[in-house]
Amino acid sequence: MNPYILAILLFSLGLGTTITFASSHWLLAWMGLEMNTLAIMPLMAQHHHPRAIEATTKYFLTQAAAAATLLFASVTNAWLTGQWEIQQITHPLPSTMITLALALKIGLAPLHAWLPEVLQGLDLTTGLILSTWQKLAPFALILQIQPSSSTLLIILGLTSALVGGWGGLNQTQLRKILAYSSIAHLGWMILVLQFSPSLTLLTLLTYFVMTFSTFLVFKLNKATNINTLATSWTKAPTLTALTPLILLSLGGLPPLTGFMPKWLILQELTKQGLAPTATLAALSALLSLYFYLRLSYAMSLTISPNNLTGTTPWRFSSTQLTYPLATSTAMTICLLPLTPAISALLNP
Repeated sequence: MNPYILAILLFSLGLGTTITFASSHWLLAWMGLEMNTLAIMPLMAQHHHPRAIEATTKYFLTQAAAAATLLFASVTNAWLTGQWEIQQITHPLPSTMITLALALKIGLAPLHAWLPEVLQGLDLTTGLILSTWQKLAPFALILQIQPSSSTLLIILGLTSALVGGWGGLNQTQLRKILAYSSIAHLGWMILVLQFSPSLTLLTLLTYFVMTFSTFLVFKLNKATNINTLATSWTKAPTLTALTPLILLSLGGLPPLTGFMPKWLILQELTKQGLAPTATLAALSALLSLYFYLRLSYAMSLTISPNNLTGTTPWRFSSTQLTYPLATSTAMTICLLPLTPAISALLNP
């Protein structure tokens, strides 16, 4: 792709998210979301491959449906209450419709079916943008409206955590596994949203860091399915030794960073008297943990049969930037002791 066009698209992507962040009027927020969608579509379809085109079409249709629902809900809200303020949503009907539209935008279960399919058709870099940056704008809106129906949020959160665990069990494609992992993490965030918005934000940020390092590891190894992972020790032996820690951090095992949000969320849910919900969420985390363990096993506990020439790639210098990977990996593995400081930053 022409670097000038790429720069324009990335600038539009950033601008769309920033407009949604800065807006207090529903029309402006909707416009930002639309810019976001339109800017990422050429990036998704840049490899002229039937799977990429199919993924782009599916993404466009779901995002357009979500945006149309959002616009309809905000017009309904203006009609019922006479104002367009984002934070002044009081009527339950538009509030519920907007929550569902935003759930479809970020891929919360049971509105999740598009996400694994779309992610599977993309390359890992665009997939990373879709899994991280594209979640920011809808999340900013969900955090601002504070949906009135707590039952709806708990149902969305629990369903997402369970579907994200179950869906990934039978997968061999890494991008689909990462999509289900994304659905499960979003479920955890939505569960605690109404009780502690700052905790949702903390979970979103740690999820971004962990997903960033996972995508970069797969990109470095040019891996798209589990079998490819088994040969990664010939390309980057040290990274192959560290990757199980990144994956187990995504699964939420102590003493890794990923344990922090799950720990705080379970504590908050228990404090709110939702022990059964907390138990179900913790059990769904076990399902996710199983497929992270499968990936770790394929990567570091199996050695693929190799001849002597096949074991040399690690001696060659890599052309890829490894500073972002090194930084995010360190954060993914080591941030748990900083929990009190990070919590204090988000709860001034």
